[in-house]
Amino acid sequence: MVEEKNNTADRELILNRTVHAPISLVWEVWTNPNHLKNWWGPDGFSNTITEMNVSPNGHFDLIMHGPDGTDYKNHSIYREVIRHKKIVYEHISGPRFIATIEFTPKGDQTDLRWHMLFESKEQFIQVVKTFKADEGLKQNIEKLIGYLEVHKEFCIERIFKAPIEKVFDAFASAEALTRWWGPVGHALSVKTFEFKPGGKFIFAMEGYDACGLFEYTVIDRPHTIQYISSFSDEKGNKCKAPFPIDFPMDILNTLSFTEKNGVTTLRLQGHPIAATSSQNETYQSMQDGMQSGFGGTFDQLDRYLDSHQ
Repeated sequence: MVEEKNNTADRELILNRTVHAPISLVWEVWTNPNHLKNWWGPDGFSNTITEMNVSPNGHFDLIMHGPDGTDYKNHSIYREVIRHKKIVYEHISGPRFIATIEFTPKGDQTDLRWHMLFESKEQFIQVVKTFKADEGLKQNIEKLIGYLEVHKEFCIERIFKAPIEKVFDAFASAEALTRWWGPVGHALSVKTFEFKPGGKFIFAMEGYDACGLFEYTVIDRPHTIQYISSFSDEKGNKCKAPFPIDFPMDILNTLSFTEKNGVTTLRLQGHPIAATSSQNETYQSMQDGMQSGFGGTFDQLDRYLDSHQ
């Protein structure tokens, strides 16, 4: 293991950057191998990931394929993982170092601090001189920024003239959701409603063969609701989208509620989980239509809130 010393300035690399993506998306591309393999490493490198268990003592094994055809095997072990805050891993295969990546959410942006601590000053000099690790780290984060730019998440924001508790309650009640949720003109019927972390909301919409499925992951009343949305049968068995396009199977959605002077701002953010390149492209291409669709849904919510003063 890399030995910690009081003064490590002569054997460490540090890079600080602000990326224009929310913490939920940044964390996803750092912890999902289907994302990470597409941006990891310096320019010209591609990756094959054989194991990636992002948890303390979990293994991170990948082969980096150099532009000249040379393969570089990398074996690391995660030492610390704090969701949306920090990832620490120890690179076991040479050169040995400890990498610490810290995440600080700043609204729609995320501050990153990427720190690499090498075993010795001599090793650090060799790695920088031979492998140009300093330049490689800069290229790596630029690839990450470019990848995030292509995989922008969906975001829509609306203001409601109602207190935050009332707006939150419109999402927390099955009866309320039947009054306003879904595309305009498509009646909704609830099959299952378990409003709790780990719970499911299964609903049928008039005109659709498949049911909608929400799997709640975070409920922080009255500020946050996070859920994974997909399509399923009435029992919650997942299926492909009921339309002839290659749509992602799972979307991670975050609803954020803030209030000022009795007026509530609602923000919905969403991005695919473990999607293929084709599915990501479809999701990006549909965002204008999604703006219109959710706009109509939130118009219905506005009328619902107004009628329940």
